[in-house]
Amino acid sequence: MPLGIGIPKNKNFAVVRRETRVPMEVGVHISGHARMPGTETTFTENVSQRGARVLSSRRWKINDQMVITNLAGSFRAVARVAYCETAPHAGYAVGLEFVEPSGHWVVNDGFPG
Repeated sequence: MPLGIGIPKNKNFAVVRRETRVPMEVGVHISGHARMPGTETTFTENVSQRGARVLSSRRWKINDQMVITNLAGSFRAVARVAYCETAPHAGYAVGLEFVEPSGHWVVNDGFPG
């Protein structure tokens, strides 16, 4: 099998995802945007143990850090922006990697918590 099979062609993806994302809308607050302070209430498109894809009205830069908390639980995390792409009718789709999670996320299996 040739090298490179299964690796995204987009150069913004430095690492191939290790876990499966589950399509799930979860209400969240996100904050930490450098130029637009304040908290945005939004939702996820998909989730995993170590990250999520959220919709945002703000454009984020790769490697920006934000704080994400879920609306209905005890989860809180500092997250790294892995990518930010235009999402039709929704602003931006932002891929997040949880860096410092605490509490219980919707996909648990012992992580985090």
